[in-house]
Amino acid sequence: MNVQNIKIALPGEGDRFITIETGKLAKQADGSVVVRMGDTMLLASVVSNKTAKDDMDYLPLSVDYQEKYASAGRIPGGFFKREARPSEYEILISRLIDRALRPLFPDDYHAEVQVLVYLISSDLKVMPDSLAGLAASAAIAVSNIPFNGPIAEVRVSKIDGKFVINPTFEENAKATIDIMVAGTQHDINMVEGEMKECSEAEMVEALKLAHDAIKGLCKAQLELAAKVGAAKKREYSHETNDETLKANMRKACYDKFYAIAGEGNPSKHSRSDKFEAVREEFRATLTDDEKDEKKTMLKRYFFELEKEAVCQCMLDKKIRLDGRKMEEIRPIWSEVDYLPAPHGSAVFTRGETQSLTTVTLGSKLDAQLIDGAVLEGKNNLMLHYNFPPFSTGEAKMMRGTGRREIGHGNLALRALKPVMPAENPYTIRIVSDILESNGSSSMATVCAGCLALMDAGIQLTKPVAGIAMGLITDPKTKRYAVLSDILGDEDHLGDMDFKVTGTKDGITACQMDIKIDGLSYEVLTQALEQARKGRLHILGEMAKTLDKPRTELKPHAPRIIQLRIPKEMIGAVIGPGGKVIQGIQADTGATLVIEEIDGQGVIDISATNKASIDAALAKVKGIVSVPEVGEVFEGKVKSVVEFGAFVEFLPGKEGLLHISEIDWKRLDSLQGIIKEGDIVKVKLIAIDPKTGKYRLSKKVLMPKPQPAA
Repeated sequence: MNVQNIKIALPGEGDRFITIETGKLAKQADGSVVVRMGDTMLLASVVSNKTAKDDMDYLPLSVDYQEKYASAGRIPGGFFKREARPSEYEILISRLIDRALRPLFPDDYHAEVQVLVYLISSDLKVMPDSLAGLAASAAIAVSNIPFNGPIAEVRVSKIDGKFVINPTFEENAKATIDIMVAGTQHDINMVEGEMKECSEAEMVEALKLAHDAIKGLCKAQLELAAKVGAAKKREYSHETNDETLKANMRKACYDKFYAIAGEGNPSKHSRSDKFEAVREEFRATLTDDEKDEKKTMLKRYFFELEKEAVCQCMLDKKIRLDGRKMEEIRPIWSEVDYLPAPHGSAVFTRGETQSLTTVTLGSKLDAQLIDGAVLEGKNNLMLHYNFPPFSTGEAKMMRGTGRREIGHGNLALRALKPVMPAENPYTIRIVSDILESNGSSSMATVCAGCLALMDAGIQLTKPVAGIAMGLITDPKTKRYAVLSDILGDEDHLGDMDFKVTGTKDGITACQMDIKIDGLSYEVLTQALEQARKGRLHILGEMAKTLDKPRTELKPHAPRIIQLRIPKEMIGAVIGPGGKVIQGIQADTGATLVIEEIDGQGVIDISATNKASIDAALAKVKGIVSVPEVGEVFEGKVKSVVEFGAFVEFLPGKEGLLHISEIDWKRLDSLQGIIKEGDIVKVKLIAIDPKTGKYRLSKKVLMPKPQPAA
């Protein structure tokens, strides 16, 4: 067994090391490693087929991250008691790995590649997601699979004014900046994170610090690969080329593609039809056998030629596909309160991208239960993003929520989370349905989500907007242009997709994917500044529709009030077997949720009308209040006995109204005097110090008869 390992020190305070080991586990995979930091261990493996399918014209890469429950000493919940489909958290980490790895495989490598990363041991201090990309890359590095890496991923957080690489769970809970960054020794190629209104300068500083740490982790992987003799990569031939066909296509199509790109046509479908007409015109010059035999080759050449023509046209003419200037934002219109029944709603349209977003308010009973191997608890803020096929004018089979939808929804959630009110008794569900899509649909979700929350009366600290930035480059002349508010075609044909969200005062979230090598900090700084200007413009347009949260909830939205009670009174409110709290809910129509927080009982009382809340509140206050001798109450007679009546003078509190305390005159019987269900006014005259029983009097509230003269 040829076991090799390498140890890397992380920058920062304290002795923090990452160890990468290979040669001990999963040796039949093309490459496998165990990455360890503290007691957190991840096993990463990679396998690639030796050949590619004949008609394959892309890289069939699959990346899956899974957390084993045993890693945290836990048994899975549910009926089957085993790891099942991946959680959203696992899918998001899988996407982070995939987005960092995918651009670095050779363009002509089309054999199936599968990367699996398992969390096999969990340290409650070490966050495993910041090690997953490193583990995946290291597994590829020690294999013979062609790869233009290695890469590494790190988390950089700003905590108490200082930047920290790969902080602990506890430290990261206090972070004002929390970014995952991936890159090679030379460049950054993926960024995702959230911030509490950080400046563009802080963002660049964080990325530079992250890249310094990434360089060391990449160097270590190369050293480990050299130890195991993985420097030589497998030979492959997954593409065939026809230079004559390529030359003929360029001669026949390039100028036409260039002309279409320069028309400045704002209609996505019209442009698409024109590009397709040029392609079809060239296909018509080929024989049926050539069309069939060279189908994959034609598709690849058309894409390369169209990309070149579009980019050159934009760089030459300084005009974009839809006729806009580089920094120009598409026309925007928005509307709130569009749907009468939801608790909040908004339509946001930018160009040919449109989101219809709703907000639903619920109680703590509606919170999402999180039952992961590492993360447990409840989530009271959710954002769900849906991308139906008709939004792009297509008819497709709908197979449930995809990874892209989960990723876009998470980005929009991160954008809005920093401006949510500190005190929020509601469970809030935001749903964005994309009705039209031509680029930046996740950013439309941020804008629509912000408007819908304000329409619902949620007191956001500031409005938030989002914008997607693009980049086109000419490697030969080193020319480039940063594009604001990119179209779908500009994303597809361009070299960068950089989404930035924020308020007027700073950035709240970002997501960046780079498709080329060599993004300089100069370009990055320009993109951030251009994004800031675009964001301010969009916020101004949103303010024309709604500039601040409504002061009142919708009439049909649930109202929630929160009441704090002594810890020892929780049992009294719940009652034996839940009898008391269930009775309050049945009598008033309100919903009560009670829990212990910070040594106190916290009760959320919710209902759709104020009367129900007031009635429930009165009952709860009656239970938890401590009556004092001398207080006067209106009570209800619960039962009548020979020696008096038992009166409920506060919810859950009964006292004895003795027969001698009902009237100043002597009563031999209560028949005809008082009966069950009567409402009587009584005074608390004594509390038994031993038993705590209450004694009531009715007669002391009546004038005492004067003796006869």
